[in-house]
Amino acid sequence: MDNINIKIIAEKLKLSTSTISRAFNGSPDINKDTRERILAFAKEHNFLPNHYASNLRDKKTKTLAVIVPEIVNDFFAQAINGIEEVARKKGFYILLYRTDDIFEKEVSFISYLNNGKVDGIIMSVSGEANDHNYIKKLEQKHIPVVFFDRVYEDIDVSKVTTNDYESSFSATEHLIAQGCRRVAYLVINKNISIGKVRGQGYMDALAKHHIAFDDRLVIDCSQDENENYTIIQNALERVKPDGIFSSVERLALATYHVCNDMKIDVPNNLKIISFSSLHIAPLLCPPLSTITQPAYEMGIKAAELLFEELENKGLDSTKKHLVLESKLFIRRSSSV
Repeated sequence: MDNINIKIIAEKLKLSTSTISRAFNGSPDINKDTRERILAFAKEHNFLPNHYASNLRDKKTKTLAVIVPEIVNDFFAQAINGIEEVARKKGFYILLYRTDDIFEKEVSFISYLNNGKVDGIIMSVSGEANDHNYIKKLEQKHIPVVFFDRVYEDIDVSKVTTNDYESSFSATEHLIAQGCRRVAYLVINKNISIGKVRGQGYMDALAKHHIAFDDRLVIDCSQDENENYTIIQNALERVKPDGIFSSVERLALATYHVCNDMKIDVPNNLKIISFSSLHIAPLLCPPLSTITQPAYEMGIKAAELLFEELENKGLDSTKKHLVLESKLFIRRSSSV
């Protein structure tokens, strides 16, 4: 049958054109048998309306990918819970990918997902390399991306972050107010977005209080727990800080272990404050002072931004950047 269209299908099946349109659009207010009859007729005559083809292209899987550096970290666990809640309410599932902060894993995951495996991606980036074309290619496939926490500034996507600079400035200033003059900054990757911003807050707080910056007090740590123990132990012996500002919670916990073994009294000889979403932070000995990000809310907001793009089908090209407020909780680890 040549030049078939919705009107001809309606005439052949003795149905209204609106019924045919609702069948192609997946409307729930149409009888299942009627929909199947319409779709079978369309398939038999090789007919696929443009808007139906678009729906198939844009809504293939009802699945989202969530790419994070790690899962055991309380921050990411809470953020994933927020993402999952929004996705579930929308009838979507999530697939979880862990990069371990390995850039090659991130590239591999994105390349795999670029083949239409998911409808959208929410990610916290690994932070390596300057060439991010592997992410830009997703736009060609109409796969929206939202960053949260760790971002690439050269990629034009919606983002959800927290006020990292202000929080880091306040945390460092708190240690200075407690009498610290040799504040060490513990960081795993100072080149990623959060490493840079948090480091800048730390340095500016030192400058405000006329404390000279000493690059020996910027302690580069790793992903390996045993390596971090040795790195922090050497730093405490070599540069002898009187305060620790940790950019991530795992380094604060490692510092607790080292201090316990070295018989360093926290907070009398060393004060510690850290970015952390640990629920057990108040139960540590001594209770850990924290900068706590609204991780669950960040996950909620990131998912909502992604669904906005999915529902708008890319018509709104304006990308949003939401900045949420973290909270400073002062406990005994940083205050005598």
